[in-house]
Amino acid sequence: MADEPITLEFLARQQQRFLDEMRPMHGEMASFRDDMVMRLDGTVGLVLTELRAMHSQHNRLAIRVRRVVDRLETPE
Repeated sequence: MADEPITLEFLARQQQRFLDEMRPMHGEMASFRDDMVMRLDGTVGLVLTELRAMHSQHNRLAIRVRRVVDRLETPE
């Protein structure tokens, strides 16, 4: 490398070598990205299910509280 003069051809070969070395990493990174998206998609689905369950629980509790309040307000 030190013996070869730095020319456009030399830089082009170096860049091509670098790109050739990076090509497999690009595929690995794309696979990693896809795996992360799938994992996040699954996580969001679980969070949505949990949120719906909490909403239902809150509604049931509100109904029960309303019944208690109605009983307390209604004179017997």
